[in-house]
Amino acid sequence: MEGATETKLDIGEWLRGLGLQSYEQTFRDNGIDLEILPHLTAEDLREIGVQAVGHRRKLLDAIGLLPAYLAAAGSPASVERRQLTLMFVDLVGSTDLSRRLDPEELREVMRAYSSTVAGEIARLEGHVAKFLGDGVQAYFGWPRASEDAAEQAVRAGLAVATAVSGLSSGAGGLLAARVGIATGLVVVGDLLGEGAAKEEAVTGETPNLAARLQQVAEPGTVVIADSTRRLVGDLFEFVELGSLRLKGFEPVQAWRVIGEGRVESRFEALHGAHVTPLVGRSEELDLTLSRWRLARGRAGQVVLIFGEPGIGKSRLVLALRERLQAEQITLVSYACSPHHLNSPLFPFISQLEREARFAPEDAAETRLKRLELLLGENGEGLSSDAIQLLADLLGIPTERPSTQPEMSPQQRKALLFRTFLARLNRLAARGPVLMVLEDAHWLDPTSRELFDQIVDRLQDLPVLVVATFRPELPPPWTGFPHVTLLMLNRLPQAQVVVLVDRITEGKALPAEVLDQILARTEGVPLFTEELTKAVLEAGILRYTGDRYVLAGAFPSLAIPATLHDSLMARLDRLAPVKEVAQIGACIGREFDHELLAAVVSMPGGELAAALDRLVAAELVFRRGLAPAATYVFKHALVRDAAYESLLKRRRQELHARIATSIEALFPQLVEAQPELVARHFGEAGLAEKAIPYWLRAGRLAAARSANMEAIAHLRSGLERTQALPPGASRSRFELALQLGLGGPLIATKGFASREAEAAFQRAQELSRELQSEADLSAALKGLGHVFHVRANLREVTSLVEETEALAKRSGDPVRQAEADHLAGVLSFHLGQFQFSRDRLARSAQAGEYRGRYYSEVYGIDMSVFCRAYMSHCDWHLGYPVHSLRIAEEGLAVAREISHPFSVALALNYLAMLYQFRQEPDAALKAAAESRDICAEYRFDYYGAWASLVRAWAIAESGRLEEGLADFDAGLEDFRRTNAGLRIPHHLGLLAALHRKAGNAMAGLRVIDEAVAIADASLESWCAVELHRERGELLLLAAGEEAENQADAEFEAAIEIAAAQGARLPELRASVARARLQAARGMRREARDALVPIYSCFSEGLETRDLVEARKLLADL
Repeated sequence: MEGATETKLDIGEWLRGLGLQSYEQTFRDNGIDLEILPHLTAEDLREIGVQAVGHRRKLLDAIGLLPAYLAAAGSPASVERRQLTLMFVDLVGSTDLSRRLDPEELREVMRAYSSTVAGEIARLEGHVAKFLGDGVQAYFGWPRASEDAAEQAVRAGLAVATAVSGLSSGAGGLLAARVGIATGLVVVGDLLGEGAAKEEAVTGETPNLAARLQQVAEPGTVVIADSTRRLVGDLFEFVELGSLRLKGFEPVQAWRVIGEGRVESRFEALHGAHVTPLVGRSEELDLTLSRWRLARGRAGQVVLIFGEPGIGKSRLVLALRERLQAEQITLVSYACSPHHLNSPLFPFISQLEREARFAPEDAAETRLKRLELLLGENGEGLSSDAIQLLADLLGIPTERPSTQPEMSPQQRKALLFRTFLARLNRLAARGPVLMVLEDAHWLDPTSRELFDQIVDRLQDLPVLVVATFRPELPPPWTGFPHVTLLMLNRLPQAQVVVLVDRITEGKALPAEVLDQILARTEGVPLFTEELTKAVLEAGILRYTGDRYVLAGAFPSLAIPATLHDSLMARLDRLAPVKEVAQIGACIGREFDHELLAAVVSMPGGELAAALDRLVAAELVFRRGLAPAATYVFKHALVRDAAYESLLKRRRQELHARIATSIEALFPQLVEAQPELVARHFGEAGLAEKAIPYWLRAGRLAAARSANMEAIAHLRSGLERTQALPPGASRSRFELALQLGLGGPLIATKGFASREAEAAFQRAQELSRELQSEADLSAALKGLGHVFHVRANLREVTSLVEETEALAKRSGDPVRQAEADHLAGVLSFHLGQFQFSRDRLARSAQAGEYRGRYYSEVYGIDMSVFCRAYMSHCDWHLGYPVHSLRIAEEGLAVAREISHPFSVALALNYLAMLYQFRQEPDAALKAAAESRDICAEYRFDYYGAWASLVRAWAIAESGRLEEGLADFDAGLEDFRRTNAGLRIPHHLGLLAALHRKAGNAMAGLRVIDEAVAIADASLESWCAVELHRERGELLLLAAGEEAENQADAEFEAAIEIAAAQGARLPELRASVARARLQAARGMRREARDALVPIYSCFSEGLETRDLVEARKLLADL
């Protein structure tokens, strides 16, 4: 196939892959290339200056792997999934030429055309895949990925169009080509055909799109898809072609490329006008500005901004330029390129071309005039010989005779250096100069030598040089006193959250989406920005109110197209050991040596050498020594790129090997992390093997109160059940998973959540289908929790009846305990306090006998839950001391078993008990601890409840306005959990706070709402307090009629309390009525009514209610 190119390998690239790039110049100076490498000995390496034994050993090991490196780098090692930019070139009018030209003439024309096209593509590091008659298909980003593959493809397209237009058609005219370019995900690497007809194939829609775009291009032009346009930003000038209708495609946005853009900053060109505000770099910016102030005072400075790709080096430079906009400065920008490492003075040449505003179509005379105009306008006063020297450097022919004798190359270089230094001196004489050097790690040797002189000589000039570096090479010039090294670290999580918020313009993302962005971008600003933008553009979110919500199921986030090439380039630089990275990526972000060795088909020594390469290239970090070493990918997204490059079939094979290896060799790992085995079996497509492990993982996480993880594991298991054929086995798996899911959902979403209801409802259906009464009992109990907290007490009553019937039929004391518990909590809220306490006490005894079963299924410890309710029963029944002791016992049990959800529950019931006792300080302490736990573990329901008690306590402690505001916010959060239970009680507290603030009307409105809700739901446990509070509010309203109504409310409260056996609420209502009666002159009646109820109490005589009653009796 004529025109096909062979990949050129470079010694510098090989050394960079080893992390030994500091030896590159040494190797070049000694004429060592990849052909010489296999013949080197340890003595040779020592002779050329490799003194470190470790470096020599590493080099010799890598030389041993060189044949594999050459094979892998020269051609693709395997079929892969990857993002490619594809070019399709077509010769215009080839059919007409075939009619007009003799076959031999046509052959020569086609040879010239093919050679020209292939040459331009190869020059810009593309790969000619195939010739299709007069068409040429080329890939950019394969077999070696490049972070600027799309840019190089567009540049190559322009070069091809230009070069072909200069070829003779052989029929009295010139040739013309059309070029189409598109970027997208493909499968590449297959070899199709036989023998000499074999050709590399790429599958996917991208090659078809490139071909279709070529068809709509005008002769001599380049048309690109929007996917490519997004990657190249404003590096080129375009004409928008609008939405094109192409055969086989939905309407496609397309662009015609006009030429190279005139950009001062590559960063700005790629990001356009929508640059994200700088976040988390204020200290670094302040330091750079301080160096600017020194430089402005004629104490020249150099700041080396050092950091990994995407860390924000260029963004910091842009921020500096933005801050200096108001000052009169001269900006000189140099940009280095990985494609011009051996092009002398490339950054200086490209800067001069930009500054002189050269256009591609400019003739030599025009360019010379522009150059002379530039140097004349700047008043630089350069000599004619200096101008001619710069013209020669820029490739501009001149006819001026030189006044200098013929110079040697060294003399010419010295004069060029003096010319550039003189330019800098003249610019500095006019005012402060900001010189920006982007990507200095790609400086060619001659430019480096010139910058060495610039850095040395600017110390007395008003010049600040800001250079950005990647950690591929040690930063230069650090020995100078006027040079500052500024290393940029990754952003802490709080600042990443701020960055995401800036990108979303303040609109909150769903927690699970934000968490995945934080986890996968790990504080690298560019990764954060691109992944967040990709999420916003992916159509998985919809905007509502002030936030985004998921529009459906939350998929795994794909690597943004803007990052794909640069991530793959890091892997492709290590071509011979890339497969080890890919297998490690299948294991996970972190993998250990033993497991990798069990999976990979490679001798131990080769594996160790390969891992050394990955570590040296900083693709992975190593902890410990082999075989006990553990490896971690430096970036989560690099791991993702390695993984996603594998074909799905190959991934499945590897996952199956990994899972079986873990089962066979690492039993302790299986016990501690069953989700690892589950994930690998699941990704291998072996659902029946994966599901039991997901179930084990979910139960294990729930037992550790890792509820979010438990939910994720159990839902993963549920997803895998869909791969099983319908039948009893699938139903049993699903039933176990749904029951396991209920408890963690209750903990995180709240008892009343729709998600918890759905899990228990489906479990009920499956248990009835499978005729499993034990599972049915558990499902009904879960639904009982849901409807109970929603205050749907009628539904709970029917569930209690069925659970009691099932328990009686089973004869199982544990199931009877579960039925007793559900009956107990229901009867409490119906105001049946003694019956409730008796059932709860019986349930607690059986629960302690059974152990921790209850917490596994429902997410709460049975004995803790029973004691919490029993304490509230005891307080209502008139035992304030015993109730407190029971509540504290429950909290002690919860702390003993280290179960955070049970601790939060116990603290909330304790805080509420203190609120019953009117002890705000103690209530505040318990509520604050509960809130902290709930915030940490995302217990939304109990967190909102604790906030309400806290707000009440704050208001009662003298900060009334703050407490009222917090109470309103807490009530909104509580209702957001879908809870209806205790709403009347909370509204009663709010009404009391309005009374305390002197706002009777507001309080009455709230109390009326509370009574109406309680009547509708049958939640009568707080009815006594609601009637008493309404009476107090009526008294605040004043007037004789109001007093009569208040008296009636107090009387009603007393009657309800007597019927419920609620002695403490009855005492409180009796005290309120006695005060009213005393105020109306009915002191004897007041005393006669109060004495009997007060006399009922045998404990808690020093609690606030009893102290107030005793004082009132003394006054009466």
